[in-house]
Amino acid sequence: MTLLLLGGTAEARELAVLLQDAGVRFVSSLAGRVSQPRLPVGAVQIGGFGGVAGLRSYLHEMRVSAVVDATHPFADGMSANALAACTADGVPLLRLERPGWSNAPGAERWHWVDNHDEAAALTATLGRRPFLTVGRQSLGRFVGPLAHTSALVRVVEEPAMTLPPTWTLLMSRGPHPLDDERGLMADVDVLVTKDSGGSYTWAKMQVAGERDIPVVIVRRSVVPSALEVVADPVAAAAWVAAIGQP
Repeated sequence: MTLLLLGGTAEARELAVLLQDAGVRFVSSLAGRVSQPRLPVGAVQIGGFGGVAGLRSYLHEMRVSAVVDATHPFADGMSANALAACTADGVPLLRLERPGWSNAPGAERWHWVDNHDEAAALTATLGRRPFLTVGRQSLGRFVGPLAHTSALVRVVEEPAMTLPPTWTLLMSRGPHPLDDERGLMADVDVLVTKDSGGSYTWAKMQVAGERDIPVVIVRRSVVPSALEVVADPVAAAAWVAAIGQP
């Protein structure tokens, strides 16, 4: 079989190791939004497919037997394209998605919102020194409501847009140790983030709880009920093995 692994996450990299050890033929696909991504083992393709039509062409040309979508929980566009393409062509599709934080300690006290516009409007009422960890592509939603705050912004790479002069930009790739987060967040008064889930970026959530500051968190999109979902790479590897059985 030939497997297409839509990656870019720690879980995708873990699954790539498991697939390689099992002798599965696979290609990992990365979106290419980060100039120096962490690369998985095995063959890698960087760059998009050109929408649903482009992905369907790729599935045909490469004779892909199955697809595992292990993209970030907020990579809604790629996940939607994968579902549409695989459904159209009858290609088995699995979603590998780390558990969210809805049941995490303190989650009942957080301010849950449906999108970044809601997050920005609410944050403006909660603090003057917000810590924005929403990704560089979403920062434009926050500029208007938070233009006059002294926001601390952390991204992996420099955003293309011009940020307000009162904002402080920090470019850093995680994971971020707990003690480092404590020092960084010593003077922030609200944390703004997404429900990325897992333990990889949990330290900032722990610090927010320790300091009892508000947390504004953007919910994930609802996963389509027809899509099979697993929460860890081992379960995904087992699914691949079952698909590959004669």
